[in-house]
Amino acid sequence: MTAPADARRGLEEAERVELTVDAVAPGGHCVARVDGQVVFVRHALPSERVVAEVTELHRGFARADAVEILTASPDRVEPPCPYARPGRCGGCDLQHVAPEAQLRWKAAVVREQLTRLGGFTDAQVDALGVRVEALPGGSLGWRSRVRYAVDGAGRAGLLKHRSHEVVPVDRCLIAHPALQELPVLAPGGARWPDADAVETVASSGGDVSVTAYADGVPAPVSGPQRVREVAAGRDWTLPASGFWQVHPAAADTLVGAVLDLLDPRPGETAWDLYGGAGLFAAALAGRVGDARVTLVESAPEGVAAARENLSDLPRVEVVAARVEAALARRRVTGPVDLVVLDPPRSGAGAAVVRQIAAAGPRAVAYVACDPAAFARDVHTFTGLGWRLTALRGFDLFPMTQHVELVGLFLPPVAGC
Repeated sequence: MTAPADARRGLEEAERVELTVDAVAPGGHCVARVDGQVVFVRHALPSERVVAEVTELHRGFARADAVEILTASPDRVEPPCPYARPGRCGGCDLQHVAPEAQLRWKAAVVREQLTRLGGFTDAQVDALGVRVEALPGGSLGWRSRVRYAVDGAGRAGLLKHRSHEVVPVDRCLIAHPALQELPVLAPGGARWPDADAVETVASSGGDVSVTAYADGVPAPVSGPQRVREVAAGRDWTLPASGFWQVHPAAADTLVGAVLDLLDPRPGETAWDLYGGAGLFAAALAGRVGDARVTLVESAPEGVAAARENLSDLPRVEVVAARVEAALARRRVTGPVDLVVLDPPRSGAGAAVVRQIAAAGPRAVAYVACDPAAFARDVHTFTGLGWRLTALRGFDLFPMTQHVELVGLFLPPVAGC
């Protein structure tokens, strides 16, 4: 049977359609609907009327870019970067959103994930008072580590959204000023005919380095390959390619939040799970005195950095293992008083949460870089009777859709 000629048969790729934008969604999108079909729209804001171009079709939903704004939100601003446009660089999701509205956007995403995946009611989320705090330094010039992709012509640039296509750029405005001054980007910069990526680092200790990569193999270009970072009242030395927070204020901000929430006391034992170079382990050790702090990390670079940087803290033990394996195989065992849980974007997972709960700590501080994964782990914690009693959000990644969370979990109340 043939549908009438004037009947809509569903969206088509590259089609342009006029629509009204609804609420924010994870991933830097807003939700809209066309004849009942869900469309996730980038470069838009809630309540706007836009012309959107369909970029992807999937079973049950589509993705699109707002290419013309018919009715603008009062929170809309002109993106400061000429590459932050539909079809261009995909690194910044929210440059079209006023800074204060970006914080509200991210808080709304956290709220939605806690209700949809975490099993919370609106009243429970209200009781937490979810908000996202800005870090000092503003929305531009903050990113201290930038990895550029290289196109077929040897030009360094950034990738389009959900694509491997490289957009050559002459400047990245969220990059640290020291990185913007490097002769890495075209025009007028170096060409990289033998590289597929170029990584630039401006450490908080003042080091600036450039490394080229070909098939994953690093080749030093300039600057030291071991850099100095300063955080939590200590100096840290680690490979330029090693993991470190990319916002200069992030490390101290997260340490401060964890210590505030856990309130470590002398004599309390602690675990720092997914501990990396040992940022939280060192902070805990400074509070618990002679009590043991155990750090668990699986990445060889992280283990080496932790052992080097914490060598002056004999009560800190570094365990080289995956967290789930270390707990299941009793490489680390309870009782333990405090746990810092800082998993990768995929979250800790139900097995790890259950093992932590079984160890019986007084409190758990969960540092999360993905609201959805955090919400799933919240659901596991609360299913075991644990309570999420405090939650703080931080804008560690201005102009992007990313948000960092620090939550405090307390064990079930005795007798309940």
